[in-house]
Amino acid sequence: MRERRRAAPGIIARTGRRKCQNGSVSIAALLHLPLGEQLLRALPNGYSPEDVFKLSARLRADGYAAEYVNEALTQLRLRTKAAEKFGSLARSLLYTAAGLEQATRLSVAAVHARRFLDSGIKTVVDFGCGIGADSYAFADLGLHTRSFEKDPDAAAAARYNLRRFGNASVFCADGFTADLTAFGAEGIWIDPARRKNAIRLKDPGHWIPPLPRALDLAGRFSAAGIKTAPGIPYSHLPENSAVSWISVDGELPEAVIWTGAACPAPKREAVVIRNGHTYIYAPCEAHDPRTAAKTVTPRAPGKYIFEPDPAIIRSGQISRLCTEFGLAPISDQIAYLSGDVPVSTPFCTAFEVLYTGTLNMKKTGKILRQMEIGILEIKKRGTDLQPEAMRKALRTDPRAPHSATLFATRVMGKHRAIIARRIRKAPK
Repeated sequence: MRERRRAAPGIIARTGRRKCQNGSVSIAALLHLPLGEQLLRALPNGYSPEDVFKLSARLRADGYAAEYVNEALTQLRLRTKAAEKFGSLARSLLYTAAGLEQATRLSVAAVHARRFLDSGIKTVVDFGCGIGADSYAFADLGLHTRSFEKDPDAAAAARYNLRRFGNASVFCADGFTADLTAFGAEGIWIDPARRKNAIRLKDPGHWIPPLPRALDLAGRFSAAGIKTAPGIPYSHLPENSAVSWISVDGELPEAVIWTGAACPAPKREAVVIRNGHTYIYAPCEAHDPRTAAKTVTPRAPGKYIFEPDPAIIRSGQISRLCTEFGLAPISDQIAYLSGDVPVSTPFCTAFEVLYTGTLNMKKTGKILRQMEIGILEIKKRGTDLQPEAMRKALRTDPRAPHSATLFATRVMGKHRAIIARRIRKAPK
């Protein structure tokens, strides 16, 4: 044991290390260690704050310098956090904190890759690849991938994450100063940074690069995709583009502007990923994506309430969904729909209405206790009431045997409480 610990200082030479603010070293420095990957492999699968000191002491006892151990533990913490986006693959990747924050979920990145492949693209440039999440999906689908990232740590992480692919290369360089045409790439993927100093940049003109500059760059390629915030106003969308709002199990992380061959026709569409399956809801006819969404006349609730997927709402597809399934909003500007026939579709969630009454916490709580509701899901739209304050005021008994969903919302312009039961059916 003593000899093994004497051998380790060979991997912690104290020259040429770039320190980070937290006292660790850079990812690039860690990977340049002769046994840097061995240190990473020595980490357990999960991160537990209670075990950090014990694990740190063990690694330092094995001869690893404190700053390298700090970086390895940072990677362990980020790997645990990344499992939501990358599943079991998270344990084999490297991250920067900012890179993980902006990284595309693997299931969503696969949608991006498929779009390029279906457009006839063989080589794609990933402009500002971060830690390489989209590049991973591109390369995994067989696309020749050339990735540019100017942050040295993020570029080092991306290079490590793409190490298994012979069709992928990572360049630590500013894409605006590089000759992107040298690779003969037909496609480009651009993911502008939408945060600066941990502050969200709401104006697309302040993104890095700004949206107008990203669109100019996209126009130089046969096909392009630009990742944007899901709340982007329609007025910022290019006239000749197809814009996809992509949701994952009820969450809406992004929208994508597609141009060139990746845009067969201009339109807005919803891409819904639910339980690992991908569904696309798109109008058959082409239309300018800047066009305002059509409104639908509301009507009083029927036997069922439907909550559209957020990708449906943001892409302005409520009108089409109502026409297709015979639904209507329950009030102006409220994205809860209603009808008298149950609907099974991945594009909205169905609830059977049990009770509708005034939005009074004392009265509603009494009804919930009479129904023996113990597990209560609270949803709200069109009201300032906060779910946790409501839950406290309702005074339901958590030991009661039944479950329900409470909608605190407007019905035909008036505040109402709707108690409903979620209908669990497989989407068709």
